[in-house]
Amino acid sequence: MARSKGGTPATVALERAGVSFTVRTYDHDPTTHSYGLEAAVALGVPPERVFKTLLVETGTGLGVGIVPVDRLLDLKAIASALGVKRATMADPAVAERSTGYVVGGISPLGQRKALPTVLDVTARDFETILVSGGKRGFDIELAPAELAALTRATFAEIAR
Repeated sequence: MARSKGGTPATVALERAGVSFTVRTYDHDPTTHSYGLEAAVALGVPPERVFKTLLVETGTGLGVGIVPVDRLLDLKAIASALGVKRATMADPAVAERSTGYVVGGISPLGQRKALPTVLDVTARDFETILVSGGKRGFDIELAPAELAALTRATFAEIAR
């Protein structure tokens, strides 16, 4: 298990849970707007193994969708997976306030408040996946089953 230097709430949560993970860092380019694809290229990892964390508004509260960085979140699919009629992308400022992280560094782990979470089924295709570790240029590699267990996520087809 990795010990996190300059830890984040995400790494603290992993360490407390005793989960094995690897910290993967890279130099973030502040002019980049596609944070996930930047991570995949910088870390030399296929983009389908790097997952982004997106927040949605459901009308009854926020939810979290975790999908590969080279795909889009299917709003109808996540609404269905969350058991609501409709989902829209959360306002970035709302996402930041809710999670305690900045856009481009929102981790599914260690958020301020536990939210209903759905992890795209393609995560099961890999022994490990990468997600943001809580800041830009800082990713965490871990088993999808561990991520799902810690976030209480369900698996569903939510990427298109």
